[in-house]
Amino acid sequence: MRPVWDLANPQLRDLAVYQPGKPIEETARELGCAADEIIKLASNENPLGPSPKAVAAMRAALNSAHLYPDGGGFYLRDALAAQIGCGGDEIILGSGSNEVIEFLGHAFLNPGDEIVASQHAFVVYKLIAKVFGARTIEAPASEYGHDLDAMADAITPRTRIVFIANPNNPTGTLVRQDAIDRFMARVPERVIVCLDEAYYEYVDDPPDTLQFVRAGRNVVVLRTFSKIYGLANLRVGYGIAPSALIAVLQKARQPFNVNGIGQAAAVAALADEAHREETKRVTDNGRAYLQEQFAAMGLPFIPSSGNFVLVNVGDGAAVFREMLQRRIIIRAMKGYALSEWVRISIGTMEQNRACVGALADVLKLANA
Repeated sequence: MRPVWDLANPQLRDLAVYQPGKPIEETARELGCAADEIIKLASNENPLGPSPKAVAAMRAALNSAHLYPDGGGFYLRDALAAQIGCGGDEIILGSGSNEVIEFLGHAFLNPGDEIVASQHAFVVYKLIAKVFGARTIEAPASEYGHDLDAMADAITPRTRIVFIANPNNPTGTLVRQDAIDRFMARVPERVIVCLDEAYYEYVDDPPDTLQFVRAGRNVVVLRTFSKIYGLANLRVGYGIAPSALIAVLQKARQPFNVNGIGQAAAVAALADEAHREETKRVTDNGRAYLQEQFAAMGLPFIPSSGNFVLVNVGDGAAVFREMLQRRIIIRAMKGYALSEWVRISIGTMEQNRACVGALADVLKLANA
């Protein structure tokens, strides 16, 4: 029998599988403890959970679980359009914003094409490119963040999409308005610019990237309900772009890609401004605490604009394993060519203190 890999698309053979943060349930099984004994600070989730209004909406939506959802997501797109100040035809829903990245691949990438991304940027960009046989041109980072001048210099006649994560995951760095404006002035009209703003709501003074959508540029702005809205389990994200570009992406979208329970929860979450503000307050306080503690411990870290902090611990994989034994899940960064670093999500203050205490113990033992 012919080996199945001889039948598969060749670019899949060497494709690295995305490794998410280690699940709580898996860790509890391995350690032989209860799941509620585990602190997970690995996946940039909201430690407060979803809005109570979203939970109520989910419970109500369960009564219609036997029915297919609204394939077009009318009410969610309508609610988003009202909040953002755009048209419903300028929004596409995805099963997480990651799916919208996949739509971009389906719509615009062919074998031999190129994308441009930054060193240390979200790894999914290059994984999606490889799936479609495209090549990733990785521009060098500047102080662990995006160097948009270098990224503009990397654009070639083969470039189809440029990906900019802002704030960036996993480094937490932020590109300011002036740099984005200069970059957009240099980008050829034929190139799609994807501005990934999964952590947009955590930024005090975020850049106005929707101006490029309003101007009709080939720009897709990605946002998600997985972070500040606390709906990561439901997989609801969206893209904002000129209606003509959205019409192309809709051709790549499968019907019913966003479930009805997720749509109902997202509509309710959008309306709960108090929960969003409380999440940001907890995040701001937790970020300040973690960064103060890392400084006091003499650990290099990257000042963050997201709900996580990247910190240099000397051997990220070893520290990850030791923290796991203390029932705390963090994220080692070897896959981002940052083997000395770990990324720690901001939790409740109780969780943050437990993490700092455990990390101090681990590093003390390592240096003994």
